[in-house]
Amino acid sequence: MKQAEQALLQLPAGYDNEGQKVLEKVEVYMLEQADHYELKKTPLLVRGLAKGDIISIDQQKVDKIVVVKHSGNLAVRVFRKSDIELLESNLTPQVEMHDGALDIKTDRALSYSIHVNLGFSAIEALFDNAMTAYPDSVWYYGNVYDPTDGVTPLNWWDSFINQV
Repeated sequence: MKQAEQALLQLPAGYDNEGQKVLEKVEVYMLEQADHYELKKTPLLVRGLAKGDIISIDQQKVDKIVVVKHSGNLAVRVFRKSDIELLESNLTPQVEMHDGALDIKTDRALSYSIHVNLGFSAIEALFDNAMTAYPDSVWYYGNVYDPTDGVTPLNWWDSFINQV
């Protein structure tokens, strides 16, 4: 089997305070089908995507990202006003015990992928409990709510939950 070629894509992650487009470099595997990619890691800023998702990008409209196939991973992003090192060293082992992974770490942010089959209640309890020790921290799902309004559930997980 041929190994997938790796690449970096610059994907739109929103706009800054001055209205300038923010791009995030996202690690992907290039797939055989043109303009199709598998995410190697869960992005930190790009909403709606998680590790393992298969995406398609229209070269005529590069801001248009379509999730062709969801991996079943939830994107969980953690932000902290101060150094995140201590929070990360406590949280990551807990996430890994549930077969999740730390995908990206910066000075003030973390990006995790964790499979939806663990259950929303268990995932929320895990991250809520971790945040109580670090009141200057907050966590968000990155691919659960519609990026346009931030409140409408995407419901892509219905086909994954309780699958045997």
